[in-house]
Amino acid sequence: MDTAENDYDAAAQLWDAYAAAFPERAAAAGEYSVEAFGDSPQQADELLALVLDGTKRATSSHVAEYVDEGEPLPRIGVHWIVCDGAGVPKAVLRTTELRIGTFADVDEAFAFDEGEGDRTLAYWQREHRKFWERTAAVRGGTWSEADELVFERFEVVWPARDRSGVPWA
Repeated sequence: MDTAENDYDAAAQLWDAYAAAFPERAAAAGEYSVEAFGDSPQQADELLALVLDGTKRATSSHVAEYVDEGEPLPRIGVHWIVCDGAGVPKAVLRTTELRIGTFADVDEAFAFDEGEGDRTLAYWQREHRKFWERTAAVRGGTWSEADELVFERFEVVWPARDRSGVPWA
């Protein structure tokens, strides 16, 4: 992603705050990753805003990206810290559902949960097709609708919020 370097020291502080509030959850989680959505600072900020306002509760990624970077695929229960486009950590997320499939496996419900645009399948297909073609080209590869994708649902676990979505003090 063509964004600022993520602030790993600030991410550790955010994780420490989460761990202090929920020590058993943090201990069970073990490690965490530090990520940003999208492939530009603007997109990272836009998608993070959707997460923080409760609109976005799913994301998808190209399996080839994990392979190219030598990274393991996500797992259910894994925690990750999401940063804004400037690399500032803003929230701790936990993966709640995960499946591998192809572009054709996305349904209206998943597109809606991704929270982008008008939240329709047509919008999701159009924008993600462009995104994966663009990011694959940057990596020197290609993307096709037959490629394996990771479909992931998540919850925001920190900062903690009450049932109405208001952050706890």
